[in-house]
Amino acid sequence: MDENGISANQKKEPIVRYPENLIAVMRQDLTQYGVKETRTPQDVDATLSPGSGTVLMVVNSVCGCAAGKARPAVGMALQHPNRPDSAATVFAGGDVDAVARVRERLAPIPPSSPSMALFRDGQPVFMLHRHDIETRQAPEIARLLTEAFDHFCTKQNA
Repeated sequence: MDENGISANQKKEPIVRYPENLIAVMRQDLTQYGVKETRTPQDVDATLSPGSGTVLMVVNSVCGCAAGKARPAVGMALQHPNRPDSAATVFAGGDVDAVARVRERLAPIPPSSPSMALFRDGQPVFMLHRHDIETRQAPEIARLLTEAFDHFCTKQNA
C-alpha cells in the first residue's frame, strides 16, 4: 500500500494519448463533412441527451481502416437525403474520457474503434463495429449507414 492506502494492483496504468499534431488531420477528415467533435464527457452527454433526435456517433481512430474506409464512408453517407439530425465524433487515443463516455452509453455492446453508432434520443439503435468496417470498402459501409438512416432517421419512425 502507498501513502494513500492504494495497493499496487489498484493503481491504473497511465493513459497514453496520441499527440494532437499527429491526429489533427484525422480529425479534419470528419469535421470537413460537418461532423462535430465531442472531446469531453460533457460534450458527449449534451450531444446524446434526451430529445437530441438521431445522432451518428463516430469513434475515430488512427488505424488504416478508419482512414481508407470509415471516414470516407461517413462523408459519403452524410450526402444521403435522409440522414441523422446531427453527426458527432470522439477520437480513440485522443479524447480518452469522451470515448469512455460513449462506450458507457453503448454498454453492453463491446468497445470498438473505429466504429459508428446511431443514437435516437440518447439511446443506441444501430452499430457498426470495426469488424464490420475492416472487411468492407467505403461505398459498402456508406450503404450500410444509409440503410440505417432510412430505417431510423425518418419522422414516421421517430
